[in-house]
Amino acid sequence: MAWRDAKASFKKLALFMGSIVLGIAAVVSIQSFSETLKTNIDLQSKSLMGADFLIDSRYPPNEKVQQIIDSLGGADAREINFSSMGLFPKNGGTKLIQVKGIEGGFPFYGSLETSPASAAKEYQKKGGALVDATLMLQYGIEPGDSIKIGNVTLPITGSMATSPGSGGFSSGIAPTVYVPYRIIEKTGLIQTGSRLEYQFYFISEPETDLVMLNKKLDPILDKEDADIDTHLSSSQQLGRRYENFSVFLNLVAFIALLLGCVGIASSVNIYIKEKLKDVAVLKCLGATRKQTFLIFLIQISAMGFLGGFTGSILGIGLQELFPYIFKDMLPFDIITTISPLSMVLGVILGFFMSVLFALSPLLTTWYVSPLRVLRIEESDNIKSRRANLFVSFIILLFLYLFSYWLMQNWKYALYFILGIIITFLILMGVTRLFMSAIKKFFPSSWGFAARQSLLNLFRPQNQTMTLILAIGVGTFLISTLYFTKDMLLAKLSFDSSGNTPNIILMDVQNDQRDEVAATLDNVIDNIPIVTMRVNSIKGVMVNDIKKDTNSQINPWILNHEFRVTYRDDLIDSESIADGEWIEEATFDPERPVPISIAESISRDAFIQVGDSITFNIQGVIMETKVASIRKVDWGRMQLNFSIVFPKGILESAPQFNVLTTHAPNETESAKLQSTLIQKFPNISIIDFRQVLILIQNVLDKISWVINFMAIFSIFTGIIVLIGAVRTSKFQRIKENVLLRTLGGTGKQILKITAFEYLYLGVLGSLSGIFLSLFCAQILAYFLFELAFVPSLFPFLVLFPGISLLVLAIGLMNSRSVLQSPPLQVLRREGIA
Repeated sequence: MAWRDAKASFKKLALFMGSIVLGIAAVVSIQSFSETLKTNIDLQSKSLMGADFLIDSRYPPNEKVQQIIDSLGGADAREINFSSMGLFPKNGGTKLIQVKGIEGGFPFYGSLETSPASAAKEYQKKGGALVDATLMLQYGIEPGDSIKIGNVTLPITGSMATSPGSGGFSSGIAPTVYVPYRIIEKTGLIQTGSRLEYQFYFISEPETDLVMLNKKLDPILDKEDADIDTHLSSSQQLGRRYENFSVFLNLVAFIALLLGCVGIASSVNIYIKEKLKDVAVLKCLGATRKQTFLIFLIQISAMGFLGGFTGSILGIGLQELFPYIFKDMLPFDIITTISPLSMVLGVILGFFMSVLFALSPLLTTWYVSPLRVLRIEESDNIKSRRANLFVSFIILLFLYLFSYWLMQNWKYALYFILGIIITFLILMGVTRLFMSAIKKFFPSSWGFAARQSLLNLFRPQNQTMTLILAIGVGTFLISTLYFTKDMLLAKLSFDSSGNTPNIILMDVQNDQRDEVAATLDNVIDNIPIVTMRVNSIKGVMVNDIKKDTNSQINPWILNHEFRVTYRDDLIDSESIADGEWIEEATFDPERPVPISIAESISRDAFIQVGDSITFNIQGVIMETKVASIRKVDWGRMQLNFSIVFPKGILESAPQFNVLTTHAPNETESAKLQSTLIQKFPNISIIDFRQVLILIQNVLDKISWVINFMAIFSIFTGIIVLIGAVRTSKFQRIKENVLLRTLGGTGKQILKITAFEYLYLGVLGSLSGIFLSLFCAQILAYFLFELAFVPSLFPFLVLFPGISLLVLAIGLMNSRSVLQSPPLQVLRREGIA
């Protein structure tokens, strides 16, 4: 019976099948493709380090550190770096540079972009040097000239445009110069007291868990004055951008699933309503409840299994086609793989989606009375409340488990489910309120077509609730996705108008500050800096803490020379997490100075608001207490500080200033640096462009992915929405045919249909957009921790677009009625 009935209802079930196929295809393709893209972007992030992980130290590795290096299979490459003055014999020019002695095939990821290109591979063999391109341009140096470092003069084999492995301030306060490792000893610069850094680079096996490796080795290396950094740290330096990207992809997959579920629920609900009379006839002929229920359950289960399989094949196919279809748009090459697990998951997901979201309307077949054959109309409320609640609980549990699997966070998963429940309840409330308002304030003076279209919205067996839920939820999900996309893209964008600093001037003395500022076209930041060390924490001296073997305070807190600033306001990258921000204070020897610390200091030193810290400020001991703890976005392209003093305390302390500006291109950067060096030879200049180029390349790739995933899911949502509204055609045919039979003209029927679907489209889409506006605000604040500025696109494009789309589908639904005689239509649709 299931097979026979399915053949007779093929067109109606095809729409149901389409919702499953599209939903599963979207989930499988997005999950597979996003994993591939994340892997590729992860590989791109390795270019910021040049390896999978590294071990670094300020001292030559001791026995314990060397044992750890050997246990990891030995370093694949090693580096020693330090700051030194470089001399260009060609013109006598001098410059503070960061010397990096390299041995091995570093970098293992990314590439040294040099001119000529062969210089990247030849400089170690030839015993030459690779010099920063801007530095060479600034001093008029070309490949073939030489550079003197200490006691050694090296030929310059090429200029270096970008250098993987440079990680911002970790590259020092000077342009980078690469030299062979074996040359370093000959320079005579490796002496007692030299500020050196030893780095050992490693390539890990694909199955290596770098997070666990870092967690295991970091405490051990910390005690030996060494450290381990994985390439994942490079991604984390982008602040929350990479994490937000992952959350967004999971959100896209979750929304794709919900869109498919909306299509399934709406199409099955309408399909089963039409079958209730058939079920009553079967029961009159002796069929049991179980038999009638199983007939349609078997149909839905089979369609769900087939739809899941088809959707999985389509999803894998889409994933394989994406790189080819968009090869001209992709900013990097993608290698895709077919995942059998994704296909199995798609089939299982399709089956459970179909059965679970069809169970609620299927329950009506269990409770329908045989007397329905004789009755003209019957209340729709024929489902058991207990059974319906049980089905609703199972559906919510399924969605919760799926969202938890995607996000790996039970709180986020719970919030999503609560959000969906609230959304449905609000849409149902809006629909009931709308229908009640129509009944109460019915416009009796309107024309026949307008009145009839309103009456259709609350007539017996109406689909108003079903369609507004489908349209509203679909619009809500699409609009939320669009708002979220806009938020993330705004976070990923760099300010190219000159407000992003890429030139940093260090060691500017107080008496030079005004003159240096006058030399710059645009001073972005002018920051005073005071150096100090921690003297005691909560009354315990640093030396005593170091001797305490049970102390959990991170050693870097105790050994670090902090560069501290003072100001009276928070900057864009900061927010108060705990305590109160103090703008200004007056020094009183009897009272501790209120300060603000970053969350990293609070976490690593186990310090909370109200705790005391004393600092040694170049011989002067100052007692302070923590007044506030700040959340700092270290990924912002601006100077952030772990410790900030209020104004009125450090103004008279020995200090220097940091000024930042923006150079629009390499030529302007070189010109500016040349001018500054001639006027102020003591100033150290950092050209931040190399780091910005590497980071911008990664962010460009992430931005493209976010755009692509959002557009793909929005398109899928619109297709599912079309299917849900299109299904309503089969409910409308009989009413329209009766109107034709009673003398209604095609023009009148067209008007009635147009008005009815326009009401549905406007109410559903507008409700969905306003709900998404509220939801996006919550996502921005709690999940992505971003400022939310709503876009007008959903109101100006999505709202009229979806309203007109629903209207167009409604008119298409009536086309067969208008173009054929009533009896022919009734016979063709199986009504007569």
